[in-house]
Amino acid sequence: MLERAGIARLIPHSGSMCLLARLEHWDAERIVCSATSHRDAANPLRTASGLLAPCAIEYAAQAMALHGALIGQEAGSAASPGFLASARGVQFHRLRLDDLAGELRIEAQRQAGDAQQILYHFRVQHAGQPVAEGRAAVVLNTPLSA
Repeated sequence: MLERAGIARLIPHSGSMCLLARLEHWDAERIVCSATSHRDAANPLRTASGLLAPCAIEYAAQAMALHGALIGQEAGSAASPGFLASARGVQFHRLRLDDLAGELRIEAQRQAGDAQQILYHFRVQHAGQPVAEGRAAVVLNTPLSA
């Protein structure tokens, strides 16, 4: 449906920080995206130790941001700005992401929410195997002070 350039226009991440490659599917409750940037030596989240598994949370957060933007676009309004407030119950099934050949599959399922916050369950997989999963709370309409 959407490739990286279209995704970057809808989320607040641009340039190399837009980690998602493609939107695979979405509806009002769920989004599925894919990514290949985990293998990029220039990935901005990469450290001297490689791209560590906790970075999977950022992949999921970008899918959640895209989900919000698509819902807003469908409703004819701008997406509410959101901030990742917490990640809970996160399980990592791998130490690193950069040693995985092929695409990552990122899924986020809306569990609950209102105009102030949304709770998602997320899962990052590679070749059908879990990489990371957990819950994330996103707080909406909360301006940051300078």
